Amino acid sequence: MDGTSERKRTDDLNPEEIQVGSRSWWTANPMAYDWHGDITSDRFSEEWFRAIDASFVFGARLFATRERPFDRILPFEQLRGKRVLEIGCGMGLHTELMTSAGAKVTSVDISDTSIEATSRRLKLRGLEATLIRGDAETLPFADRSFDFVWSWGVIHHSSRTARIVREIARVAAPACECRIMVYNREGMPARVTFVKDHVLKGGFLRHSFEETLYKTTDGFSARYYVRDQFEDLFRAFFDRVSSEICGQDADVIPLPRKLRALALRVVPESILRAGQQRYGGFIFLTASGVR
Repeated sequence: MDGTSERKRTDDLNPEEIQVGSRSWWTANPMAYDWHGDITSDRFSEEWFRAIDASFVFGARLFATRERPFDRILPFEQLRGKRVLEIGCGMGLHTELMTSAGAKVTSVDISDTSIEATSRRLKLRGLEATLIRGDAETLPFADRSFDFVWSWGVIHHSSRTARIVREIARVAAPACECRIMVYNREGMPARVTFVKDHVLKGGFLRHSFEETLYKTTDGFSARYYVRDQFEDLFRAFFDRVSSEICGQDADVIPLPRKLRALALRVVPESILRAGQQRYGGFIFLTASGVR
């Protein structure tokens, strides 16, 4: 499927049709972190999972990892025995990590491919989790069902993100904590898109900047958020809401891959870490105290 051509038609679709398109897009184009087709191992093999995990972990190294992958942003020591809802399992690395930490994980994903990939990953590792192919706009769970909610780069692809936030609040137990990542409208990726696609390529002559953003990003549809705006969505349902900016080295050094690789040899990691906190393409939100 040509994701770009598909996205060009979303202007004329209603929310239900966009969700159908999103399911089809993500089933055909799973987030495997193989941006340049470098991974040659058989899909869903042990070698394939190791390769995509290495790419994912490396890309998140500036903000996510201290001693083990993602231990800066996932509270592994607090998850043992907890009921965890993961919205969007992708290729299953976070599912594996949380399950390995002793969490009782339930993952919901709109993509058949994501469910298959995560299922195969867990089988290879000898782990178990509940995997459901479904739409987070209508979660199939009773009220107050979960102690922790996790979602990494998913809910901004929904046609009605606020419905997902409302559903998260509904299934959150009183002491539940939520940790959610979405795309940052003020981050470097959005700035580069504004200059390259909206101005230099004349996107402004045909549509708004928001349309330029979703037409040039991954997914059938995508929405970028301003930090305060995204926090406000959660403040309607949670008493304690905060967020931070985070991102990858490409957000600090927005150069072509080969040039960036050269720059990374000389730029201190301390500068990269500071830069991603300012120019990162992600908003990472924490919410608790459900009302």
